[in-house]
Amino acid sequence: MSQVDSWNADMNTPLQQEDPEIYDLIQKEKYRQYSGLELIASENFTSQAVMEANGSALTNKYSEGLPGARYYGGNEYIDQIENLCRDRALAAFNLSPEEWGVNVQPYSGSTANFAALTAMIQPNDRLMGLDLPSGGHLTHGYQTAKKKISATSIFFQSMPYQVDRTTGLIDLDKLEENARLFRPNLIISGASAYPREWDYARFRKIADEHGAYLMSDMAHISGLVAGQEAESPFKYCDIVTTTTHKTLRGPRAGLIFFRKNKDANVPKSETLEARVNQAVFPSIQGGPHNNTIAGIAVALKQAASPEFKLYAKQVVANSKTLAATLIKHGYKIVTDGSDNHLILWDLRPNKLTGSKVERICDMASITLNKNSVCGDVSAVTPGGVRVGTSALTSRSFKEDDFVKVGEFLHRVVQIALAVQAKAGSKMMKDFVAALEGNEEIAQLKKEVEAFATSFPFPGFDVTNLKPSH
Repeated sequence: MSQVDSWNADMNTPLQQEDPEIYDLIQKEKYRQYSGLELIASENFTSQAVMEANGSALTNKYSEGLPGARYYGGNEYIDQIENLCRDRALAAFNLSPEEWGVNVQPYSGSTANFAALTAMIQPNDRLMGLDLPSGGHLTHGYQTAKKKISATSIFFQSMPYQVDRTTGLIDLDKLEENARLFRPNLIISGASAYPREWDYARFRKIADEHGAYLMSDMAHISGLVAGQEAESPFKYCDIVTTTTHKTLRGPRAGLIFFRKNKDANVPKSETLEARVNQAVFPSIQGGPHNNTIAGIAVALKQAASPEFKLYAKQVVANSKTLAATLIKHGYKIVTDGSDNHLILWDLRPNKLTGSKVERICDMASITLNKNSVCGDVSAVTPGGVRVGTSALTSRSFKEDDFVKVGEFLHRVVQIALAVQAKAGSKMMKDFVAALEGNEEIAQLKKEVEAFATSFPFPGFDVTNLKPSH
């Protein structure tokens, strides 16, 4: 046997033997997920079936183009998988294939958004999206006074709309007023950290006044839309984009839904369907990730089940319970509660930054993220944290369990205040130095991990996992 033949034979070696270093790190990450409280609103735990599809031999295949019109041969089964995924995407959101189509190839929500914009508007056209400090997403046109941050602000003219600083709710009157001055070609509804429902009808009215497209980025709430626990943007929007993880509980990727044009006078090449497909490939992406598309198909089948509707209902109930628990302790929750899977916690009244609370949470095996709150001037040291309930609901947490989570978070803030006082400074480096050897954090970590490991975990077997520290 030649060296090459021997090396090829080794390609059937399991990961644990082939690369023990990577295997060990994956095992440690598994234990971290299992032993901690995952509260990042954009994360979730997917199923074993999704991970099997995502880690399958489909990763070997190139399939540029669409089913039936590929640029490579050997795609007969890939075509069937992608068509099944498209059918399931429409079914999961109760959409008629006569009225809606979907492209399931975007690598992520960000690429889905940029492809959607490329399909709808021209370079230097005008768009309006929710400002990042108000809870919007980078891809909705974010820029600062000094710099264009997102590609959407580089290639298009962007004017943000904002939330009311007093209520935390989107200021639709101001949006309508500014739209009359700016005259946008596109308005984006959707957010990364907005805890309330969307008035899609009002957005449609404002868009129609200017002949603008209306797009929804429902990345955060798509699982709640599928589970009928959130208003459907499909009633009013021209295009709807989403990620496939988060509340939808699939692998990490994106989808673009588009209305089908029924006007016979519009050439087929100029329909929204043709423009979206052209924007995804060849304008922005190369070959689709067929393994991920298969994983999406599995997740969409799960999302169409009656059990998923119960899951979505529990996600919202848990979010409301967590908000109420923190409010009971006197904390400021933006909009005083939540209609969806997340809460935005304003720590400025407590003289803390989100960065400090995130740091202590990490030390206590609680994962959440610092987040801007309306009025913040820095995304690096913002005044709040974002907290989500989707992942722990996937671990069978109910309302009483989220009361306990809220109590853990209350203890985190009390420790943070004491450490900040000990540091004698609000500087992060002094805060970190004062954390050294803190016994309260060590004790909290033990309690959190004992609590977390008492719950089941979806997707993989935890019986042989070992602590990574």
